[in-house]
Amino acid sequence: MDVGAGTGIATARLHARGADVIAVEPGDGMAAEFRRTLPGVPVVRGNGNALPLAGHSADLITYAQAWHWTDPAQAVPEAVRVLRPGGALALWWNTSAHDVPWIAEASARADRHFGLGLSAEKRDIQPCVADPTGRLGFVRRVVRWSRHVPLDTHLANLGSHSVFLTQDAERSAAYLAQERRHVLDVFPDGIVEETYDVILLLATTSPPPTA
Repeated sequence: MDVGAGTGIATARLHARGADVIAVEPGDGMAAEFRRTLPGVPVVRGNGNALPLAGHSADLITYAQAWHWTDPAQAVPEAVRVLRPGGALALWWNTSAHDVPWIAEASARADRHFGLGLSAEKRDIQPCVADPTGRLGFVRRVVRWSRHVPLDTHLANLGSHSVFLTQDAERSAAYLAQERRHVLDVFPDGIVEETYDVILLLATTSPPPTA
């Protein structure tokens, strides 16, 4: 089960790897887009605080950048209820790698422009924050990855971040125009190397007893 599936980015990758996935999504618009892009994958309306599945019906529950929309005090018991014995709960967040100098500088510029602490992101997510109930023993891992994309793709990705939803169009356009010039100073050929750290928290339920 992929919870908070949105438009299905993570669900599609799980499905492509052979998983029999059910998506859970609370939003009307997101669910409609999910059905359009992944018509062969079931999506049901609901959220992590009250999962719309029977008990012990899932081997794996995933939250791809969606756990922070739940109340962990409710979502952890719900995950335990729905998971089969020995099943796993996986939470992850994709964050920019701020030890890369040009990325740190770009984040600092965004903080100054918008007056927000964007550079903090969710790099400090720890098991005790994700599970205040203490029922699950999360293991934390950081997985680094990178990709090369055209500058326009990089800027479009920036423009999709939620902070832009709270800004007027003129202010956002000014930031993206300035950022284009800064990034071209680092990547004059217009191909940007984006580097990310995935913060992964993984926990398993108790396996079934042996005979």
